[in-house]
Amino acid sequence: MTTPSSRPRSSKSPEKGRTPKPALPKRPERAPFAPVGRIPITEVSPVLEDGRWPVKGTVMEAFPVRATCFREGHDAWSVEAVLTDPEGREHERVRMVDIWPGLDRYEGWLTPDREGQWSFHVESWSDPYSTWKHDAGLKIEADVDSRLMIDEGVNVLTRAMKKMPRGSEQRATLREAVTKMKKKRTPPAELFAVGTSPAVQAALAMFPLRDMVTYSASYLVNVDRERALVGSWYELFPRSTGCFQREDGSWVSGTLETARAELDRVAEMGFDVIYLTPIHPIGSTNRKGKNNTLVAEPGDPGSPYGIGAADGGHEAIHADLGTFEDFDRFVERAEELGMEVALDIALQCSPDHPWVAEHPDWFTTRADGSIAYAENPPKKYQDIYPLNFDNDPEGIYLAIRDMLELWVNHGVTIFRIDNPHTKPLPFWHRLLAHFRTHHPHVIFLAEAFTRPPMMQTLGAIGFHQSYTYFAWRNEKGEIEDYLRELAFESDHRIRPAFWPTTHDILTPFMTRGGVPAFALRAVLAATGSPTWGIYSGYELSENIPRPGAEEQIDNEKYEYKSRDFSLGAPMAQLLTKLNEIRGRHLALRRLRNITIHPTTSDKILCFSKRSRASEGAEDTVIVVINLDPFATHDALIDLDLAALGATFRGGAPVIEVTDELNDEVYQWNERPFVRLDPHGALAHIMSVRVL
Repeated sequence: MTTPSSRPRSSKSPEKGRTPKPALPKRPERAPFAPVGRIPITEVSPVLEDGRWPVKGTVMEAFPVRATCFREGHDAWSVEAVLTDPEGREHERVRMVDIWPGLDRYEGWLTPDREGQWSFHVESWSDPYSTWKHDAGLKIEADVDSRLMIDEGVNVLTRAMKKMPRGSEQRATLREAVTKMKKKRTPPAELFAVGTSPAVQAALAMFPLRDMVTYSASYLVNVDRERALVGSWYELFPRSTGCFQREDGSWVSGTLETARAELDRVAEMGFDVIYLTPIHPIGSTNRKGKNNTLVAEPGDPGSPYGIGAADGGHEAIHADLGTFEDFDRFVERAEELGMEVALDIALQCSPDHPWVAEHPDWFTTRADGSIAYAENPPKKYQDIYPLNFDNDPEGIYLAIRDMLELWVNHGVTIFRIDNPHTKPLPFWHRLLAHFRTHHPHVIFLAEAFTRPPMMQTLGAIGFHQSYTYFAWRNEKGEIEDYLRELAFESDHRIRPAFWPTTHDILTPFMTRGGVPAFALRAVLAATGSPTWGIYSGYELSENIPRPGAEEQIDNEKYEYKSRDFSLGAPMAQLLTKLNEIRGRHLALRRLRNITIHPTTSDKILCFSKRSRASEGAEDTVIVVINLDPFATHDALIDLDLAALGATFRGGAPVIEVTDELNDEVYQWNERPFVRLDPHGALAHIMSVRVL
């Protein structure tokens, strides 16, 4: 007799009266048993998802490799980080140093020199020479087994010598040391000095004697071109460049040709990326009016994010702006001026987009048969339909891939992706992998103001850059914490871009602070992040908000905006100076190199950046900023001299600093005094020379 729980069941249908259980994803196989190494290596970083995803690297940017390494007993060990190039050749090997004594946490910096998929691993080994040097030093000083320790040193050096290349200078150095150490009549202390001479130690640093070698797993690094890390962006709406209002109140749109005429002005300020908001046809159904009103008046151009009309969608150019020939001329002129073109891509459609009629299954149909428009309750976006990536994921993927390929073929090298956090991550993972394989020079920026896990994961799966929370970090402590986080905690996942304002963002700080707020935030953005950007009109310190929203009144998203940039000359001069300083200082174009220096004022922020010789040049810059746009503040700075490459001299000057903003020169000790006025000298950007 069988019980109900053991009765055989049909594989075709559930038992009568029972609800079938949903199919569950297949559980992955258990990882194979991996024995611990002889000299254990644990907690290797940077690593993403146990090494399943590559971490971020940039050409000529050093990155830190860290690992915990230890062993039993008291014998010495050593640790190295090894970098392997895309062809599988060893490129660099550096000795790691213990950065947290007592916790056995080791660090070494590696520097890839070209694009491609690199890898790194960690090697540890028993270090007989260091063990002998430590033990012999103690015993000979105490006159315990002195001669025996010299004999053991001879054995260690002899073994090391035999492993060195024949005819090498290092082998000759050890041979000479061994010969001298065999002289029995020489006092042991003198022989120990021979065995530990700088020449011997240098030879063994180059060709160490390694016993019991242990290897970590190998981890991938996607190394991108420098623009993925470094850039000065300038955003503009092409329709506003050269627009004008007729006597009857109607507007004439700017064009790609008038936008091309603006490129010289932008290039003169030192910007190297020109970023265009969407340039596609705009729908008329539910078109938004001025200041986001629900009803558009005749002549209102609509939001460029309401993409698609009868004359095309994402693959088309708005007729008011021009043709693809005009776009090609725009790109050509940008390239002549040393700028790359970034195009805004918003994966959404107006009700008039061709995809709505051709592929209604790409959207979500509601119970009443209507297509669901975008919502972020209680906000509603009646002029756009979001794509539903679950209905026809393959068809949507191919359409978007081919659309992006079209723009790449017309010279776009950077895509600013609008709201990527509202699309499935598997879609992005696949799309970004395709472009990394077929167009590795193309860069994707994630405009994702969202929760940290989503922002971090978008970067981890392939977005090259990310917008950040910079605009909302105003107080000294939170700015310091955020700079550390971006440089040392999330650097292998995301590369930050600092924007003080955008066409969507005007924070209360910028509204209240006026021109000084725009100036100090520009300094902080340009020096705090390798990539920074401004929205056209920043030169004019446009800071009047739309009631109830953190964005500008008379927002350019919904209307034409004619500007007289001659009125913004002082701010333009500051922006130009900032880009010039960034161009002179490699330290400001690197991410993983920041040191926060304490100050005695909660309104005075100080940090330094220092590049490495392996990155191309040793360069150090100190930045000091008054964070208060209303009042003058002074402070004493407690400089971390080691981070600047300087040493304490009892209060005497240790560094000479030149303010790159005004060319004034100072000599500073370890605790300099500063006074900064938001209406005058509101910041120092100091190049450093050690005295």
